[in-house]
Amino acid sequence: MSDHQADLIVHARWIATVSAEGTVLENHALVVKDGRIADLLPSALADEKWQASEVTRLGDHLLIPGLVNAHTHAAMNLLRGIADDLPLMTWLEKHIWPAEGQFVSEQFVYEGTRLAAAEMIRSGTTTFADMYFFPSSAAKATVEAGLRATLFCPLLDFPTPMGSGPDDYIRLATDAMDEWRHDPRIQIGFGPHAPYTVSDEPLQKVLTLAEELDVPMMMHVHETAGEIQMAVGNTGERPLTRLKELGLLSPRLLAVHMTQLTDEEIALVAETGTHVVHCPESNLKLASGFAPVEKLRKAKVNVALGTDGAASNNDLDMIGEARTAAFLAKGVSLQADALPAAEVLKMATLNGARALGRDDETGSLEIGKQADMVAVNLNRLETQPVYDPVAQLVYAASRDQVTHSWVGGRCLMNERKLTTLNEAVILKNAKQWQQTIAGADSRD
Repeated sequence: MSDHQADLIVHARWIATVSAEGTVLENHALVVKDGRIADLLPSALADEKWQASEVTRLGDHLLIPGLVNAHTHAAMNLLRGIADDLPLMTWLEKHIWPAEGQFVSEQFVYEGTRLAAAEMIRSGTTTFADMYFFPSSAAKATVEAGLRATLFCPLLDFPTPMGSGPDDYIRLATDAMDEWRHDPRIQIGFGPHAPYTVSDEPLQKVLTLAEELDVPMMMHVHETAGEIQMAVGNTGERPLTRLKELGLLSPRLLAVHMTQLTDEEIALVAETGTHVVHCPESNLKLASGFAPVEKLRKAKVNVALGTDGAASNNDLDMIGEARTAAFLAKGVSLQADALPAAEVLKMATLNGARALGRDDETGSLEIGKQADMVAVNLNRLETQPVYDPVAQLVYAASRDQVTHSWVGGRCLMNERKLTTLNEAVILKNAKQWQQTIAGADSRD
């Protein structure tokens, strides 16, 4: 029997593997040993073949890979709702950058990331890509929460609370890489902010280092029509052309937003293997435009899904984001069969893992991969009856139906109760920050 001793067995009514075959298994069990998926088999057989110290028998639940939020600014959860109903540049220059200049510190990032981590666990995310200041503070909060993250250290031409300029930011990024290189949950990358905030020389430095150190890069690219007009006015070329000339377009780059793309640019993204991270709700809220997701998919571009930060979304709800992405793709392409439910679930899981270079460890439920998974209870009035569990998840379920979360087989939430984070402490912190920030606002 010893050969078949496991740490955890989870029985579920449905398991969406999000593997290449896109199989949905019914009345199956997932077996976890040493943090990895050891077996996937019918529930009746699992009871015969395996013994485990812990067995979770879910009812009418759908077990899915943990969601991968491929673009956030996690600590900005502390700025949720501070400046709503404004276009991107007004929002950034008049409200967000001044607030960050005044309040962002290592403590702000640590406590803001903890608030975000709690929200992500409660809504089914197990891996996220962050692009924010003080990545080591964000890493500390992430590891305490038990999540996985790829933290992209920002790079801009000008000073911020984190540093004085490009050389400072590059040093901070490489220091963080050294500090966290032994923790398999944390990956550090470079996050040049946007083509309009980073000049050629720092971009070339970052590219060289990213290739030497074999790390990914993330950048906001072609987010608004205004950004492109400004670039064309100043340099005579569109930002994507400049990035191509600098050699930045490659499978190492996650290009975020990409709402303004010509057919030639779509072909260029496909040809270079550049990943696109789609943030539909932030783009809608800031009236930035629509990424041509269906065209990108048809061109075989890997499109991942992100929420963006809670200051422009205003939540980190990947189930809601998936629904918005599906609806928007249909509306923009005028094709009802664009971005079907199974595809949008793949965008929210495996495609995100692939963009981060982590698809060998997470993003789908397959033997040998890390046991990163979440359970969604479909046995609710709002999601019954169930004809297609994946469609039900995307089109009808809400994030409060996520009941359990595991990362590497470790339970982070059990029946909606957080097991690694103290909810009361996090709530108290959030309210203290609100008083500090609002108080400063009223004194201005």
